[in-house]
Amino acid sequence: MHLTNKQILEFSERYRAAMINSVTGFKSANLIGTQDSNQQHNLSIVSSVVHLGSHPPLLGIVFRPRAVPRHTLENILDTGFFTVNHVHKAYTHHAHQTSARYDKSISEFSACGLTPEFKADFFAPFVKESRVQLGLHYRQHQEIELNQTVFLVGEIEHLFVPEECVGEDGFIDLERAGTVCISGLDSYHTTNHLHRLPYAKPQ
Repeated sequence: MHLTNKQILEFSERYRAAMINSVTGFKSANLIGTQDSNQQHNLSIVSSVVHLGSHPPLLGIVFRPRAVPRHTLENILDTGFFTVNHVHKAYTHHAHQTSARYDKSISEFSACGLTPEFKADFFAPFVKESRVQLGLHYRQHQEIELNQTVFLVGEIEHLFVPEECVGEDGFIDLERAGTVCISGLDSYHTTNHLHRLPYAKPQ
């Protein structure tokens, strides 16, 4: 199959979204936990978390255009704090349900059967069921003019991970932690480790 840009743009919205969201490959599955200044909890699943650097430890997230209310983004910009929680294979259905458009007054934690967890004096709620949890402080954001999406950058302040999943060199074994990944918008996958390769150098 060969598709041109013109053909892609002529597809129906849902067909085009399914295709382009899946063509980029497997992505991380994370639940973003926030609360507003009135301590109203919010939880949303995202597949756009990316590594930006380790010194300082930065992560980036892409948010869809703000044409409709984006409670997670609004809470981050208002309070400056959020959590990133890996989706565990035991509760993918609960995590996926957070993508529904709940009213701001409704906590996705309660609506979707997940548990808010507060620790380390951190403002935003973690997901208790998650085995890998990160607490981040907002650093900056930028609107992408081409499609009005928002790219937000946060710095890791707290990392919680099972000790048995951390190798001697710092590598985190995500399979052992039970972390899943996403393809497209709604397909969840476990992984099978192939190998780790040495640092590549010219021969």
